[in-house]
Amino acid sequence: KVDYDVCSNYGNWLYSAGIGNDPRENRKFNMIKQGLDYDGNGDYVRLWVPELQGIKGADIHTPWALSSAALSQAGVTLGETYPQPVVTAPEWSRHIHQRPGGSPHPRGRRAPAQHKDRGIDFYFSRKKDA
Repeated sequence: KVDYDVCSNYGNWLYSAGIGNDPRENRKFNMIKQGLDYDGNGDYVRLWVPELQGIKGADIHTPWALSSAALSQAGVTLGETYPQPVVTAPEWSRHIHQRPGGSPHPRGRRAPAQHKDRGIDFYFSRKKDA
């Protein structure tokens, strides 16, 4: 497996399911936000999903939100070369046209502010206001 660490994976799955160490109501894993935070340029997706290699930058995380012209230019046909989404969660909408780092979207939409990239030390330090 690509990321198989038993403790980390099981713990993260339990946490995402809302039955882990910090259960909160209505917990949902936001794939779009995670993709933008940890694979802002889409390189990891491009590596493992070759059907989307023609899509540039962060747009790779939301191919269904692209115009038909952009999809055609990238060689992607939803429902044929790449499947239509099974579900689109309402929580994703605020991230769909977001750019990594909070830079404005080229089509004129302003992207929401992106949190600073916090290293592992942030989570283990006593000072949490960084």
